[in-house]
Amino acid sequence: MLRRKVKTLEELVAAVGPRPRPKTVIMCHGVFDIVHPGHVRHLMYAKEKADILVASLTADTYITKADNRPFVPQELRAQNLAALEAVDYVIIDPNPTPIEHIRRLQPDYFAKGYEYFAEGIPPRTQEEIRALESYGGEIVFTPGDVVYSSSKLLELQPPRIAVDKLLSLMDSEGMDFAALRKVLHGLGGVRVHIVGDTIVDGYSECTLLGQAAKHPAFSVKLERTERFSGGAAIVARHLKRAGAEVSFSTVLGDDPLKDFVLNELAEAGVSCRPIIDRTRPTTYKERFTTDGHRLLQVDRVDNRPISDKTLRLIGDEVHSQRADVVILSDFRHGIFNRESIPHIVGQIPAGRLKVADSQVSNRWGNILDFTDFDLITPNEREARFALGDQDTTVRPMALKLYREARCRYLILKLGQRGILTYQRPGHDVRDFFAVDSLVDRLIDPIGAGDALLAYASLSLVSTSSIVAGSILGSLAAAVSCERLGNVPMAPLEVEQKIDGLERLARYR
Repeated sequence: MLRRKVKTLEELVAAVGPRPRPKTVIMCHGVFDIVHPGHVRHLMYAKEKADILVASLTADTYITKADNRPFVPQELRAQNLAALEAVDYVIIDPNPTPIEHIRRLQPDYFAKGYEYFAEGIPPRTQEEIRALESYGGEIVFTPGDVVYSSSKLLELQPPRIAVDKLLSLMDSEGMDFAALRKVLHGLGGVRVHIVGDTIVDGYSECTLLGQAAKHPAFSVKLERTERFSGGAAIVARHLKRAGAEVSFSTVLGDDPLKDFVLNELAEAGVSCRPIIDRTRPTTYKERFTTDGHRLLQVDRVDNRPISDKTLRLIGDEVHSQRADVVILSDFRHGIFNRESIPHIVGQIPAGRLKVADSQVSNRWGNILDFTDFDLITPNEREARFALGDQDTTVRPMALKLYREARCRYLILKLGQRGILTYQRPGHDVRDFFAVDSLVDRLIDPIGAGDALLAYASLSLVSTSSIVAGSILGSLAAAVSCERLGNVPMAPLEVEQKIDGLERLARYR
């Protein structure tokens, strides 16, 4: 029933007929992000003035006044309005203003809220009045005694509709939970070659003894230290655990940490192809903590650019490895820089899917160094750094990055807000879409981006669907956030997350 109310412009023109028509038509236009009592009163008043009420929605792409807006995607906003008895038809307007639809549909009346009249008619409303007068239509201003702000309501307490938005996205792609499981089960055997900086992460737990007597410093007792292979190495392990055949090119020092990394990768089944550089140490970042609080981080690093010889060896590996996808995982610890990136990229054989992830932390790196890739996955901070843009709201900023990077797909990581994906640079439905965070209970966000990168890349290779890749990547990121430590994730864990979402969806 609700879907039958939502019409295209052509369908709506045919449904109401040309003027003069036996039944009068009134049209309302707005965002309707959160349908509140003010909206309901506006629509009911409009319905009293005509036989047929058409509710027109601003498309997602033209809503840019605040970050994370619209909160409710256009398909769900259309369904919300269609559920109201007073509304006869709903239309999503793909234009920046309702002028074209007014001219085509020629409603007898066009309803506006009283706020557009009380302090003088703004230029856009005057343009709408001229369009109405061109064929004999009239504007109606509805009472303004009930006024709410969707933006303020969202700031107070955003509704928890992540599952509803996910279901809407899947429905628009003809996808269900069984299809997601099928993609997940099909990741095995994808051949991946990953190039990137290895980082060994150390966690040293200490007992606080007090302040030193002769100087203002903490005195601590070292209790234990745990080490994990991180950086691009953990991405490689995520990929392998997901079922891929993984080869890994990296640079290590000639030291005991090298052996630790190689042993961990060998146990995981990753085919590591290290280049040993005796002039630099294996990158090691040690975090000292006490009672769960971080006291200090000590980095043993040498961030000099790799030598020409090392660069040639990496290029040869990239060129010779049989792979379906090449992933460049950049932490700016020597392998990647403006001189090395073009050489490495130039060695990627034609036909390989190209993916780049730039996690620069406090280093100087730029995701725009990786242009013309199939997929890039920066976070918001990295995107803003690349564009030199601190002010633009997220979606227009993401579109700008997408265009400048000339990538095929962009997944912008937004932390607890989820992700925003661009797959085309235009204004049509699904040129971009969002997947809200699917985390149920946040424990540790470290590693979420690595899990997303692994599962999104493999899904893209196996299905060519960035929607499937974005959803499975988001699910993997959610599972990662719900446990302690950056630990490689098995597909079964992601499938259990799918099972949980499907159970929730049954009650929607």
